Amino acid sequence: MTRSRFLSDILGTIFERRYSAMDASDKRPIEEMCRALLTSVGEVSGLKLASAILNRFSQMEDDQKEAFFRYLTEELDVDPDAIQASARAYGESRATEDLQKLTRVSEPTRQELLRRLNQVPGATPRLVAMRLDLLDILDEHPEFGRTDLDFMHLFSSWFNRGFLVLRRIDWDTPANILEKIIQYEAVHAINDWDDLRRRIEPEDRHCFAYFHPVMPDEPLIFVEVALSKGVPGSVQEVLAEDREVLSETEADSAVFYSISNCQRGLSGISFGNSLIKQVVEDLSRDLPHLRTFVTLSPMPGFGKWLEARRTGDLDEAAGEIVEAARHAANEDHPTSLTAFGDELRALAAHYLVEEKRSDGLPLDPVARFHLGNGALIHDVHALADISSNGLRQSCGVMVNYLYDLARVEQNHEEFVDNLTIARSRGIQALLRSGLPERKPRNVVNG
Repeated sequence: MTRSRFLSDILGTIFERRYSAMDASDKRPIEEMCRALLTSVGEVSGLKLASAILNRFSQMEDDQKEAFFRYLTEELDVDPDAIQASARAYGESRATEDLQKLTRVSEPTRQELLRRLNQVPGATPRLVAMRLDLLDILDEHPEFGRTDLDFMHLFSSWFNRGFLVLRRIDWDTPANILEKIIQYEAVHAINDWDDLRRRIEPEDRHCFAYFHPVMPDEPLIFVEVALSKGVPGSVQEVLAEDREVLSETEADSAVFYSISNCQRGLSGISFGNSLIKQVVEDLSRDLPHLRTFVTLSPMPGFGKWLEARRTGDLDEAAGEIVEAARHAANEDHPTSLTAFGDELRALAAHYLVEEKRSDGLPLDPVARFHLGNGALIHDVHALADISSNGLRQSCGVMVNYLYDLARVEQNHEEFVDNLTIARSRGIQALLRSGLPERKPRNVVNG
């Protein structure tokens, strides 16, 4: 493996130097270069052009990149008339050659351009970076979404689960990758190298990441796991500096307390579902005494939902909780929230199970992910994340999603087919207890 990697690095460097030198003199507009690449039949000339286009794009200013994406969207789009004609022809003939023509005209030319660009050694991460530039202006130019669909289509194939490699991250992992784990941690910030060491070196702490062979030094997604006795009710308990390290043989539970996507240019490409399932399978094989696999997850939409209840429904209980959470975050101390534990748990259970988007899926994005992955809502905990971010985002509440290997597939199918939300008896009891009393605010008629 090391020898193969070393050889590929040498070859990649030779190619990059060769084509960098060859494309420096190409002064044509990038659109003309793209047209030439699309009509090129020679491998060497194609690689030269692809390298030149990628280098040119990386040096562009923002307005030039916008013009390039407009070219991809408008000039390299499909021809609707050709699609209709081909569809009619195939509908009448059912001939293989007509189907082949329909397939060809239905694919935007920009897909072929992206494929040809990707032939250059090291092109894949540069195309991921190109899509990131596209995502940054997508809200301003929603028409560019047509081009983004093609990036998504190709990336879904190029980053297929079959190509991904699961690696454990430990203290012997190269420093450049460890630095990226610190940088990309998106749930519970890693403050320094000592903090990282506490999360990956002890025997009751694990970290796993997916890598792609063409991006061997760039984690795509990683998950942090704590081995414990029982299910912890707060992230403070998990991350305590003075906690007692548990022997692997004493643990009965694996707690997934942080999962972070690392490449924004791959947004929308799902890695997390297969990552968690594979880690559960690997831990079950290597540590067969583990009985419980559960997350300790944030509820990123909970605070906004409570705020909406306060302003929209004139809900005094929600209003008091929002104000207490805001005060706790500003004071960096949860005292003002301690009196609302029962109300928070009841509201959180209702939010997770009953609050839906217009399409019937749960309002909370993390809930959509884990429930779609086959987990069930196991428990909710007040004051489980008393960091400023945890208090502002979810009023300090966190939730356990349980991955029961015997029920994962059934839960997944019920959720996908019927939007059924699997939950524990404890969550069901919280739902039966009802929401905190709602008291209308005094309204002064003008």
